[in-house]
Amino acid sequence: MKISEQFRLSKKFKVRDEDAGAKPLSSGDKAVDKRAVEILAGEIAALQDIFYAEHQRKLLVILQGMDSSGKDGTIRGVFDATDPLGLRTVAFKAPSTVEKEHDFLWRIHMAAPGQGEIVIFNRSHYEDVLVPKVHGWIDDKECKRRYAHIRDFERMLSETGTVVVKFFLHLSKDEQKLRLQARLDDPQKHWKFDPQDLEERKLWSEYQSAYTELLTETDTDRSPWYVVPADSKTHRNLVVASILKEVLEGMKLSYPTPHPEYAALKVE
Repeated sequence: MKISEQFRLSKKFKVRDEDAGAKPLSSGDKAVDKRAVEILAGEIAALQDIFYAEHQRKLLVILQGMDSSGKDGTIRGVFDATDPLGLRTVAFKAPSTVEKEHDFLWRIHMAAPGQGEIVIFNRSHYEDVLVPKVHGWIDDKECKRRYAHIRDFERMLSETGTVVVKFFLHLSKDEQKLRLQARLDDPQKHWKFDPQDLEERKLWSEYQSAYTELLTETDTDRSPWYVVPADSKTHRNLVVASILKEVLEGMKLSYPTPHPEYAALKVE
């Protein structure tokens, strides 16, 4: 069985706190697991070099999760060795006034990868269903409509050459408490803390239910969801790196055809 298949969304999937601490890929030794992530990051960097040189494929990596689930840490850990050429990260915030004047996917489409690019969405278009649903800003009918728009949008990306890989970083409520408190206890981490995080935390159950529906409604063979236990930062990175390596290897990448005539050229 491929590693990716272990983390695909199950047919009767439900977001449950107790699943966030699972570590099926762990060796049992944190140092060994960290080294495994470093090795995988190097292998991903080597594959990305070919990906960029080939300049034909497009890869969109989507990271979704509750506050402090480790989206930034995943990017640093998995892409630490990657050449920034051909790699771009987009961190979506609340939509601006101009963005609100368009459909909710307008700003998303403009950020999608071009040829030879790997683009990472740190949060994504899924926020435009998740947050409004939890806060009651849209009704069930509009929610279903947005799910359909997202499925169609991702199908269009796929049919026009973009590989879409989506990771749900599954964090437990207890672990989020520890991480938020750590930001408060360390003055050098205060910049990472937003008081609104505490308000959103009060809606934890609502978010878990919303995520269960969102993931189920938008999981497709073309753009699958992978559920990544995120209570362990090292194991989280191990899972994401393993799957991304698998995806890149599955593309059968190769450097462009060389020019034999270049061998006879001499630079004066």
